[in-house]
Amino acid sequence: MTSTIDIQFIEPYRVNAGMPKMEINPQRSVSPYEFMPTWFFYAPVIVQSLALGVRHGDICLPLIANPSIELSGMVGESKEAILNLAGPYAQQWIEPFCALTKTTASLELQVEKALHLMEVKGLEFPVVAKPDLGCRGVGVKLIDTLQQLENYIEEFPEDARFLIQRKAPYEAEAGVFYVRYPGESKGKIISITLKYAPSVVGDGVNTLKQLIESCPRASQLSHLYFPRHLDTLDTVPEPNEEVRLAFAGSHSRGSIFRDGNQYISQALTEKLDDILKDVEGYYYGRLDVKFENILQLMQGENFSILEMNGASSEATHIWDCNTPLKHIFSTLLKQYRILFEIGVLNKKRGFKTPKLTALLKAWRAENKLVSHYPSTD
Repeated sequence: MTSTIDIQFIEPYRVNAGMPKMEINPQRSVSPYEFMPTWFFYAPVIVQSLALGVRHGDICLPLIANPSIELSGMVGESKEAILNLAGPYAQQWIEPFCALTKTTASLELQVEKALHLMEVKGLEFPVVAKPDLGCRGVGVKLIDTLQQLENYIEEFPEDARFLIQRKAPYEAEAGVFYVRYPGESKGKIISITLKYAPSVVGDGVNTLKQLIESCPRASQLSHLYFPRHLDTLDTVPEPNEEVRLAFAGSHSRGSIFRDGNQYISQALTEKLDDILKDVEGYYYGRLDVKFENILQLMQGENFSILEMNGASSEATHIWDCNTPLKHIFSTLLKQYRILFEIGVLNKKRGFKTPKLTALLKAWRAENKLVSHYPSTD
């Protein structure tokens, strides 16, 4: 498959280096569907899920699709707990991290503990800090200095847990959605999303604010970018200087998603089969990965896993601005049919479904906590 695709890479030392070059159509830089309310897209999913629940006699089957993960990763799951399911082989593909709980101890002692754990794990600045519980890039920050680490810990809510993870050595990023049915040795990739960090390029004349306002896409999302660059909006970037507007690879935080399904390959699928067979009870979800370039990712080489998401994962290629509404709905509906099918098989294997009240309790706890996280880079 790799030989049939003509790929032009973004140059090294640039934002998104190693990604396929992306064209932005000024007439359609933002889809009318990209930022519509979640309920609009999930109303059909809820209707289908109710029907499937009646058909199988259990509406909670999706909550045992990944039986080793709390509520299958639908809500309230711990990033640390999921990553710790990885065995020795799978761990080699995961960016190293450590986890801490914000306590009432002095900031000095907590920073000292964080630095000790970083040393144990071989972590050096820059690192990425992120909440252990949360989604859509909330609370994710790039930490370059000791002062930034101190600030992050100070701002983090008490009794909440967070991760400090090595910043991947690659610029390119993708979301790879993988499913495997229990009892089968081979899985399949049902979606690849290319995640482009938004940026503007200086001309030595215009300010950062003016550059954002003149960009076909960034100008429509300036409410996401301006708050992150308040101290530099009036500065003038040098000619050809590239300014990254967002760090977290989340669509809701301003990253640009593109459909990468043409890059699904047998080699990558087989590599994920090998890796995820070494992750206990993981059958369904999206891997957030960094990689050197798209061709090497297709070959199953030179990539690393940042996170493994569970049952609430989306095949996020649907948020490509060129995706038709019909495809968005059909993809989401297909996802949840697969989720029920895996749940049925796991129930036959003896796993018991939790009650809906457990899901509601976890959802409330997560929403309450998320509102207190630090701002996202």
